[in-house]
Amino acid sequence: MSKIIKITDRDNVAVALEPLCAGESYLGVTLREDVPAGHKFALRDIAEGENVVKYAFPIGHATQPIAAGSWVHTHNVKTNLSGMLEYTYNPHPCAVKVDREATFEGYVREDGRVGIRNEVWIVNTVGCVNGTAKTLEKLAQEAYGDRVEGIHCFVHPYGCSQLGEDHKNTQKLLASMVNHPNAGAVLVLSLGCENNNVNVFKEVLGPYNPERVKFLITQEHEDEIEEGMKLLDELTAYASQFKRQTVPASELVIGLKCGGSDGLSGITANPLLGASSDLLARHGGTTLLTEVPEMFGAETILMDRCKDEETFNKAVALINDFKAYFIRHGQEVYENPSPGNKAGGITTLEDKSLGCTQKGGTAEVRGVLKYCEPVKEKGLNLVQGPGNDLCAITALMASGAQMVLFTTGRGTPVGAPIPTVKVATNTPLAQKKHNWIDFNAGVLAQGADMGETVEEFFKKILAVASGEQTQSEKHGYREIAIFKDGVTL
Repeated sequence: MSKIIKITDRDNVAVALEPLCAGESYLGVTLREDVPAGHKFALRDIAEGENVVKYAFPIGHATQPIAAGSWVHTHNVKTNLSGMLEYTYNPHPCAVKVDREATFEGYVREDGRVGIRNEVWIVNTVGCVNGTAKTLEKLAQEAYGDRVEGIHCFVHPYGCSQLGEDHKNTQKLLASMVNHPNAGAVLVLSLGCENNNVNVFKEVLGPYNPERVKFLITQEHEDEIEEGMKLLDELTAYASQFKRQTVPASELVIGLKCGGSDGLSGITANPLLGASSDLLARHGGTTLLTEVPEMFGAETILMDRCKDEETFNKAVALINDFKAYFIRHGQEVYENPSPGNKAGGITTLEDKSLGCTQKGGTAEVRGVLKYCEPVKEKGLNLVQGPGNDLCAITALMASGAQMVLFTTGRGTPVGAPIPTVKVATNTPLAQKKHNWIDFNAGVLAQGADMGETVEEFFKKILAVASGEQTQSEKHGYREIAIFKDGVTL
């Protein structure tokens, strides 16, 4: 097993797969200093101002001369990125042929959509009833929990005192939860006097089945808990009618996410998700890629894979609109990566983005979705959303993902309302935090074959879709975060 990796022949740095010591030699270069796992060292002398190349692309430039064998990181490298860019469509044909036919056991809903869980969700129109929701969740789990796979509420602080686009985003996000196929039934819980009151929310929600979706306005009842339990009795009874049945993998919609990344994210776990995304496309399935600020510096790779010029133009707007959002708030567009990313070996945003976008594999980009816009195109889609873990996994769920594949090199317990499969980038993390991690991609740094690992991981995906619980589900880690941009009154 090698201790280092040179990712492509064009690179002028290599990455340590485990801690390296000064004086050791690799690829004909003697290390001048210790290099932590996930970090880079120079394979040749790099002049001041010269590009540092990793993944065959520049990840920044040297801010001082870097001698061969030197540690390459934030102390001697700076991003090349600045300002807004103009883009030209240079299509790269990469359509995937549908030639696989796996199946899983899912729940077919009345509208034909497929869920991978049969749960009852309590969705608040406003944060004022968070406490009521939590009380109902606890009591309903005790009284009716054996009827369905779970009864869950998702607290949030919004639904009132928001203006403009923020208020609309809250409504769209909550409506997407009510309509999500992983929920066999939903109790919409309202205070009554909020901006997002039931009558207003119903206009955003659209048509619904009154057996599946019921509303409780707490101000209208003397005992809202008693009334809520009556409704949850009816809802769990309705949801219990659904049974798992065999459906094709083409019905899967899977979100792709990374968080707490390290220098191995773009070498092990993210390429594994990319290969798995390509494999799901071969089954006719769908994947969703978000974290728009973590596309900066690698966005043209995705743009050139857009199926047509209309999709390319949407991808350009996705990138530029997010940059404009940063600028509008007077923030540095390229203020990334995080302290944890840097400690794990990620030096610049280009370094992070080139690793992050590998989750999207090599397939054609079939669609570009606005925040909370439902997915319509099979295959790989880009979704408007920030890099923030909670906001991103919530955005993926809102666009229709039934499951999130979440890679991490530093480790995180966070979970979405939908099953969240944690994939470790390195074996030490998988061993240390086995209560967080569902799959160890670190084996790829230890010599495991990518093709065999992809097939093993795809079996894991199908098992989770068929009911196998993730670590986050076992521990009850389920959160939402609604993206906001403007004023709260």
